[in-house]
Amino acid sequence: MTTIAAKPLTSYRKYWAQRFGPAPFLPMSRAEMDALGWDECDIILVTGDAYIDHPSFGMALVGRLLEAQGFRVGMISQPDWHSSDDFKRLGKPKLFFGITAGNMDSMVNRYTSDRKIRSDDAYTPNAAPDRRPDRAVIVYSQRAREAFPDVPLVIGGIEASLRRIAHYDYWSDKVRRSILPHAKADLLLFGNAERALVELAHRLGKGEKIDTIRDLRGTALMVPYGWLPGPEWTEADSTTVDTPGAVHPHPNPYAMEAAAPRVGAGGTAIINVVSRAERLAKHKQARAHTAIRLPSYEQVRDDPVLYAHASRCFHLESNPGNARALIQAHGEGAARRDLWLNPPPIPLTTEEMDHVFGLPYARAPHPSYGDARIPAWEMIRFSINIMRGCFGGCTFCSITEHEGRIIQSRSEASILHEIEEIRDKTPGFTGVISDLGGPTANMYRMACKDPKIESSCRRLSCVYPGICENLNTDHAPLISVYRKARALPGIKKILISSGLRYDLAVRSPEYVKELVTHHVGGYLKIAPEHTQEGPLSKMMKPGMGSYERFKQMFDKFSREAGKEQYLIPYFIAAHPGTTDEDMLELALWLKRNGFRLDQVQTFLPTPLALATAMWHTEKNPLRKVTADSEAVAVVRGGRQRKLHKAFLRYHDPENWPLLREALRAMGRADLIGPGKRHLIPAWQPAGTATSSLPHKPGSTARGEKRVQQSVPATRRTMAVAPAKPGKGAPTRRHPDVPRHPLSRRKGG
Repeated sequence: MTTIAAKPLTSYRKYWAQRFGPAPFLPMSRAEMDALGWDECDIILVTGDAYIDHPSFGMALVGRLLEAQGFRVGMISQPDWHSSDDFKRLGKPKLFFGITAGNMDSMVNRYTSDRKIRSDDAYTPNAAPDRRPDRAVIVYSQRAREAFPDVPLVIGGIEASLRRIAHYDYWSDKVRRSILPHAKADLLLFGNAERALVELAHRLGKGEKIDTIRDLRGTALMVPYGWLPGPEWTEADSTTVDTPGAVHPHPNPYAMEAAAPRVGAGGTAIINVVSRAERLAKHKQARAHTAIRLPSYEQVRDDPVLYAHASRCFHLESNPGNARALIQAHGEGAARRDLWLNPPPIPLTTEEMDHVFGLPYARAPHPSYGDARIPAWEMIRFSINIMRGCFGGCTFCSITEHEGRIIQSRSEASILHEIEEIRDKTPGFTGVISDLGGPTANMYRMACKDPKIESSCRRLSCVYPGICENLNTDHAPLISVYRKARALPGIKKILISSGLRYDLAVRSPEYVKELVTHHVGGYLKIAPEHTQEGPLSKMMKPGMGSYERFKQMFDKFSREAGKEQYLIPYFIAAHPGTTDEDMLELALWLKRNGFRLDQVQTFLPTPLALATAMWHTEKNPLRKVTADSEAVAVVRGGRQRKLHKAFLRYHDPENWPLLREALRAMGRADLIGPGKRHLIPAWQPAGTATSSLPHKPGSTARGEKRVQQSVPATRRTMAVAPAKPGKGAPTRRHPDVPRHPLSRRKGG
């Protein structure tokens, strides 16, 4: 845990409205407010998701947290955004509107990686589509302003968090400004915003004006160009911190500063002895009052090198222990203003995590939805979130940008209590906890061995290119949680479904044995993402050696337990740094190992991710960026993206014509034929893809079914793996989304 002190969440004097007590559900109508005896709401939260009163859903969590501070909190869920009428349904909030798109970014929620509109929405009753607008934070903010122009407007959640600076937007294929001036909000809260939100609410409750609140960690705001918080502050250009050119060494805090000697009476030199502690304190003070100026929006919009450089600098300033404020100019001439980003929020302590997850949630959808089916709720209602954050640093994933690299864990007692709550209060519980984890399955209570080292570290990953020697990888606390959880009365099974860091797991054979023997329900999903070093180096993922070691342990302990269990590997197509040859090698690996993937994923560039910077700029921000620095191979065209996806599904006859053409162009026609050493056949089944190609004699749809079944069942995975009754094919999560909403801060 970082050593910077922060005011505990539970130390604030409660707001006067605490006298009303907790509500059964946060009210969504005036009738519910009347039943609670409220004449108004202090805070109204607006979300693009259905309101489910459960800590896996961001707005429920922050709503209950604010309620516990004594505020009256109302909820406007999935409002009609075509007018401001729906934003008036609870009246005018006394303190502020809090606005989020929901647990997912609205663009990721609504569009596939091919920019096609999705047919359903897991966060909506009956999975109905089109219940939220594109760029929901901006649209909701505009309507809230129309409804009550003088009410302070605060935006947050995953959509606002990932768009807090100028960013490449895949859906419009251009660099967009920070979301803050677009939404015309007063304040943006990024990351896990409990600390900033609670302090903001209390300060507003005491009468402070929101435009004077500029010092909250984890917030972004627009300020006049050149503004600094005080005379002790200085501004440093980002090119002096991480220059796109020669390396400028950081100042040595232990070095004595050279200065002209002071001379006393009689010409005697006066020597001032400065202690080490004083020197360190001076350096720390100077650093704490330094803001880094990133290239402006206009500069990163027009220059890919500066965009990649800004992305690198942004990520280097992400450790709460040493991050500095960031500045980015927006606009030109008299209209120019600065976007000011305060340092990231201080992570919650275990006691604070327990408090947040122990609030009086109803653990159910709002009654107004009746019997409607909400897929996201069905997915997580028997799951437990035990931690947040991820120090893996995968470049395609947004968890780090939002939740940070510091692991924040709940106590064992808090986790066990929630399991008992599910057992005793959740309808339909059969004794099976469907998942016990978070953004990752096995980073629980892991941290740097030395808090001082952690607070000064600027590494982008604790596990790449190898596991840091200062990282504590002890799995004993997690093993203890597993054992005590499954020993609870009425608990039949505790499952660990996905999110496992196998490069960490192999360091603890005891953990792997515990996992495989007791907590795998037939399948375990892991994500090697690729087999080739080129794309893996751009993903910051471990090589296949770690996967092979984990697989050997998985198979060994499965045999010892007398269980037939399977690993389900996930892979990404068209990730930056991936060539056609890389995808071919991956396809050959899949065939050698008998994998026939059903649902696969093509890389989707999400805002702020390092891989997105690679995709947009064709530069590598994992290293210093210059005009001549490393170029990154990028797959942009629809046909080539389709080809990379086709390599993952080499067994699908619909992909064979495209693969034949590509293999011939690559000089690998030797892989076309009927033998085991071939990747695809030369013939085409009738009724598939291109009918003009030669057909295998007697081939029919029925014949093709036999072809697909030719791989032994014990070697198939995904849709062709032996399925359990009532279970469909496992699905692939998008890197912007945790494996389920347990990483709940994706929305609030």
